[in-house]
Amino acid sequence: MVNADGLGQYQFTKSWFEETAKKVWDKLLPQINPTKILEIGSYEGASTCYLIDSLAPKNKIEIHCIDSWEGGIEHKNGEMAEADMTEVEKRFLHNTKISLACVEKSVDFQIHKGFSDVELAKLLVCGKQNYFDFIYVDGSHQAPDVLCDAILSFRLLREGGVIAFDDYLWAENLSYGIDPIRCPKPAIDAFTNIYCRKMRVLSAPLYQLYIQKVAN
Repeated sequence: MVNADGLGQYQFTKSWFEETAKKVWDKLLPQINPTKILEIGSYEGASTCYLIDSLAPKNKIEIHCIDSWEGGIEHKNGEMAEADMTEVEKRFLHNTKISLACVEKSVDFQIHKGFSDVELAKLLVCGKQNYFDFIYVDGSHQAPDVLCDAILSFRLLREGGVIAFDDYLWAENLSYGIDPIRCPKPAIDAFTNIYCRKMRVLSAPLYQLYIQKVAN
């Protein structure tokens, strides 16, 4: 997709980010102008590279990426079981290296390889409460995991910051139908109901859900 001296081209095998989030982010990010960003679930780095390419030319940014690169249930025995997560991680490193090489301003780029509950808790312990401007939740699609990610992310988000929940309406095509425990929506709904007095839902296409923190 782009060339950087000695680094070749981006290696993206999926177009999920382009199809679901990019058009919204094109309008949203200039409004909030985030400089401290947290991403839960990075996969091949499509959203990460977009954030670097879009934000780093204007400001010094800090971006944290959390991923185990082990895949979820759907990567092991579901509809995406063909994914080789070792190769996915290699593509993430390759792609982000290209984006980082193409910007002149300094980027504080930190990779936290591990499960999100542990890595998010570590960020809280390290003093990152009320710290991030923009958090992208796109990790595990299991409802208990999504709920955990949502609650910990809210603690890490500054007042006025935004959380983007990916795959709000996503569900697996299972032989017995839709399993609510294997979908993000029940967890996101529970979170927004419980935190309704501390957040507001932003207008955006419903495949993703965007909330803004209005109080701690």
